[in-house]
Amino acid sequence: MRRHGAGMLFDLARPALFALDPERAHRLTVKALSVSPRVGPQRAGPLAVEIAGLAFPNPVGMAAGFDKDAEVPDQLLGLGFGFAEVGSITPRPQKGNPRPRLFRLVEDRGVINRMGFNNSGAQDALTRLAKRASRPGIVGINIGANKDSEDRTADYAVMARLMAPFASYLAVNISSPNTPGLRALQDEGALAGLLDAVIDARGEGGPPVFLKVAPDLEPTDIDAIARIAVERELGALIVANTTIARPPLNSSHASESGGLSGAPLRDLAQQRLRDFRVATGGTVPLVGVGGIASAEDAWARIRAGASLVQLYSAMVYEGPGLPRRILRGVEKLMRRDGFASIAEAVGSE
Repeated sequence: MRRHGAGMLFDLARPALFALDPERAHRLTVKALSVSPRVGPQRAGPLAVEIAGLAFPNPVGMAAGFDKDAEVPDQLLGLGFGFAEVGSITPRPQKGNPRPRLFRLVEDRGVINRMGFNNSGAQDALTRLAKRASRPGIVGINIGANKDSEDRTADYAVMARLMAPFASYLAVNISSPNTPGLRALQDEGALAGLLDAVIDARGEGGPPVFLKVAPDLEPTDIDAIARIAVERELGALIVANTTIARPPLNSSHASESGGLSGAPLRDLAQQRLRDFRVATGGTVPLVGVGGIASAEDAWARIRAGASLVQLYSAMVYEGPGLPRRILRGVEKLMRRDGFASIAEAVGSE
């Protein structure tokens, strides 16, 4: 496929970016976006989707982790994304885990990270989010707990209360493998109490609550999470976060600890999406994330049950033109397969 515009510029810049430490390259990318002209969010078109009371102009979003401190949500929307999810943001600033903590697995088109919820904290993000509050576009806020918190449920409740006025939706992240003990909040009793606290703190009429889950779940875990999601009428389940599993990999970084994302996660994330589709009976919208790098990947996730999809790691290898390429391809695939809308195609495999 011939590349042009942003894709060509990325192809020229890629050798220089890949010569840098991945975390430094990421910071330079965010900085470059922050000084670029703001472009308005996408207009609703043939790929528009409505879930949780929100009208998404298209189903392709930027996943959490790229814009940890809500520095460039509007610029991300300008790249073609139908929505952007910022964070994870914690109540207090934290440095995260020691460096190096981000690794490109170039041979596998994957990434391993053990960042550890590094971010500048709630107040810093709120300053930025308040300035953009009147701008259009769907911006979700991914909330987390501080590593040293004595009461992580209380952290999530605080974050829900603070961020609700500025969030199109709140994404509760209990599935990062890089904060010790965090994934234990996916246990049925802990999860029910956590979500009740978040929903209460969000307030009446607040934004919908999405829950981001891990791909490394047993069938009983999936059933329990699905049951709680249905009972609490969650806006969506985001399936899935990075994996601690290690499929066969070719990179010299394959043995690094942390969460694996990108192409090696694709099949596992796709299967988990199918599992949650079955477990919820299709009653809770699903957001498919993990290993999506092409229109075909996105379309397969939609056909498996995702109303929305997200990407991040693929941008490392494909550059800023990727969202628009995926959107063009998905529209062609939708028409090829005889669907008039994304909603018609969801779960049709």
